[in-house]
Amino acid sequence: MSQQTKWSQFGVLVSVFFFWGFVAASNDILIPVFREKLHLAPWQSQMISFAFYVAYTVGSVIYFAVSKATGGDILNKLGYKNGIALGLVISALGTLLFYPAAQTESFLLMITGLFIVGLGFSLQQTAANPLAINMGDPRTGSQRLSMAGGINNLGTTLGPVIVSLAIFGSVAGASKVADIGAVKVPYLVLGAAFILVAIIFKFSPIPNKIEHNEEIELDFDKASEVTAKPMPSLNHTSAIRYPQLWLGMIGIFIYVGVEVATASNLPQFMTEHVKGEDGLAFPTEKIAPFVSLYWASLMMGRWTNSIGAFNISASFKSVLRFIMPYLAFGVFLLINKIASHDITPFYVYAAVIVALIIGDLLSKGNPARQLLIFSICGMSSLIIGMLSDGMVSVYAFTSVGLFCSTLWPCIFTLAIAGLGRHTNEGASFLIMMIMGGGFISVLQGWLAGSNMLGIQASFIVGVLCFAYLAFYAIRAKVILKAQGIDYDKLESGGGH
Repeated sequence: MSQQTKWSQFGVLVSVFFFWGFVAASNDILIPVFREKLHLAPWQSQMISFAFYVAYTVGSVIYFAVSKATGGDILNKLGYKNGIALGLVISALGTLLFYPAAQTESFLLMITGLFIVGLGFSLQQTAANPLAINMGDPRTGSQRLSMAGGINNLGTTLGPVIVSLAIFGSVAGASKVADIGAVKVPYLVLGAAFILVAIIFKFSPIPNKIEHNEEIELDFDKASEVTAKPMPSLNHTSAIRYPQLWLGMIGIFIYVGVEVATASNLPQFMTEHVKGEDGLAFPTEKIAPFVSLYWASLMMGRWTNSIGAFNISASFKSVLRFIMPYLAFGVFLLINKIASHDITPFYVYAAVIVALIIGDLLSKGNPARQLLIFSICGMSSLIIGMLSDGMVSVYAFTSVGLFCSTLWPCIFTLAIAGLGRHTNEGASFLIMMIMGGGFISVLQGWLAGSNMLGIQASFIVGVLCFAYLAFYAIRAKVILKAQGIDYDKLESGGGH
């Protein structure tokens, strides 16, 4: 029997997705500010991303170790909504460190605060994703995740704008000199919001327990209504023995890495290779809208992918596939217009969005095909950015966000397909690999140094990342087909 989505509960749940995006994208504004004010090397400033994303892995390892030591899953004992509330309190404690960090301009205190915020986010992620899937029909769980991802990217679009306004000033005549001390205000407000939402969660009707249906394996992608069962000969004793999983773990590490590294290195590229209106280096205080556009590009793709969560006709869904990315683009323009940014340079991006729509139509919802197409598009965008200069390069690098938008569910689907009773274990291993966002950012930051490749050539790191993802798309399809799982047949056998 089809289960209706519990929209009132889902509306409360997605608030934490917003926070994850707000903080993650705001890091991209902090990186150039701290690099300039504290005279840090590119790789040192990338420790902001490193501290934040490695916290996810550390949090997952702690969660796994404590669960093993206590003989049961922590969330099954503590409760899912209680786990999210606890995670919010942990993150709030991290934001408190921004006050002394801003007052003393201490880089160490700031990244320590971000690390603690990330630890709280790790626990929230572990609980929130399965809750999103279970607030309705499990077969449309991926569309709800895409919708939650769209809210996440609303946070990533707003974050850089708000933090930039706090640092550089928001009205004509305000100081345009970066003020690190101003960082404490938005993060203390954010910490207060964490506490408020934790209280709301505690008393909300969101379920504390999840009843798992053994008859249905959760589908993390729009590609299929049913996930194939594992072949008896592949009933391994551990999830890690499945090749689709451990290759997918590398895929998640690399995917998060290229997504984060491209955004966090974009500000340095713009200050070094793009000229401002006065013919001098592009001013740091005007970079925020471009970082915002990068993350808004992910919102465009995820809003498009969330259409399947709604009970509407197939023909209306087809129309929405063309409307949703431009609706998300409109939200980006509106936010930046309200922030008094000049949005006329971004109108040309409407043409770039066409590539997302074409890629989505060609993939036909098949996770392996979509991963291959979007990886090739992402690789092409980076190469164009490396071979050109000025705003052409900026928009090429920014469009990487369009092609990263749906890669998480694609990789996740392929990696856990056929794992059967090892699915939850495999999913936890995949979440641990979010640390790629930290490691690959630092790697590209190191290569971006003047004594290495330089910032523009350093984007070769992202090209190699997309090359692996394209390989995984091809290899995973072969591996799964040998196990009796064929997404081409699932696709042709029906759909939504």
